[in-house]
Amino acid sequence: MKNSIYLRGFGRPSRLLAAMAAALLVSACSSWSSSPENKPQEVVLNAPLLGVQQAWTARVGTAFKPPLSMQAKGQVLTLASSDGEVTALDASTGRPLWHRALQEPLAAGVGADGDVAAVVSAHNELIVLVAGQEKWRQRLNAPVFTPPLVAGGRVFVLTADRNLLALDAGSGHQLWVQTPANSSENLVLRQAGVLTAINNTLLVGIYGRLAGVQPDTGTVLWESPLSIPRGTNEIERLVDVVGPVSKSNGVVCARAFQSAVGCLNASNGKILWTQKSQGMQGVNGDAQSLYGVESNGIVTAWNRSNGSPQWSSEQLKYRKLSAPLVLGRSVVVGDSAGNLYFLSKTDGSLLNRLTTDDSGISAQPVVAGNTLVVTTLAGKIYGFRPE
Repeated sequence: MKNSIYLRGFGRPSRLLAAMAAALLVSACSSWSSSPENKPQEVVLNAPLLGVQQAWTARVGTAFKPPLSMQAKGQVLTLASSDGEVTALDASTGRPLWHRALQEPLAAGVGADGDVAAVVSAHNELIVLVAGQEKWRQRLNAPVFTPPLVAGGRVFVLTADRNLLALDAGSGHQLWVQTPANSSENLVLRQAGVLTAINNTLLVGIYGRLAGVQPDTGTVLWESPLSIPRGTNEIERLVDVVGPVSKSNGVVCARAFQSAVGCLNASNGKILWTQKSQGMQGVNGDAQSLYGVESNGIVTAWNRSNGSPQWSSEQLKYRKLSAPLVLGRSVVVGDSAGNLYFLSKTDGSLLNRLTTDDSGISAQPVVAGNTLVVTTLAGKIYGFRPE
């Protein structure tokens, strides 16, 4: 999974600043790169222990490039391609419910509640659709990499400069804006951050912190650090909280980029535990465990209550993996070669492996109804079901 950065506060960054940031990023990412010593081993599956079959395939646009992701609400699956194709599919059949060609590249999306869909263009325009028809659009003052959140008749947007906006989903009228306190951190990941809701509280990732925000007023209820920026340069201090997160029984767990994972009480922000973890993708879990992928492809499980390690699996080491998804008795991850792996929640052993195209899995798999859905960089969508 490719990561890059955005120079916060510079609409047109100077060549010197851009060169400095690029040089720092290359240095920081050297440990992620493939090398002759870091070739993935062959994954051997003697016999599938979990029956899964392909149910359907579909295509939307020409590519699904990060940070674009899917949104599932019941049987409705909403997707947006990098070249501006927005579609809602019936997850049981893969057939389109509606389709809209915006004819402009997209930078973030899709956010959807089953009826309303929201995306952000590469030109910093928030575009809201209802049943495939454009309802309104509004120019934003900064790029967006995190999918908008559509909930309660509102559209919430987190910009790259960490402003949080609430807009009326019907009219586009701005209801409020929350601006973070001044920060010395000028670099932001070009990667989906955290903007979600739990128990009538917005959860927002701001640098290495999670914040609880009152959705009606934008009032910050609490802020809690998952990781504290450290280092001699801005790349080393880059600890953005990245999506997706895991929510269960009022507890939210998340990852701070290349530094830590942890869980907190969503009602008051109290940190329950944190653990060092060198990962770049978000996490997923259930009521008992939290699962994550390290930047070198090691898949790890932690006890959700106290953070104690439960198991680690190295069989996918050096494969570029997606964020995980907990599904039944398995943990599902995709890789950059288009493979989909089902690991046992109990011990990380391989239960099954499926293939898509060879362009690579582009985002965290999702479940819509009883269908597991994945997208590839080439713009294809695959639906799988239990046998």
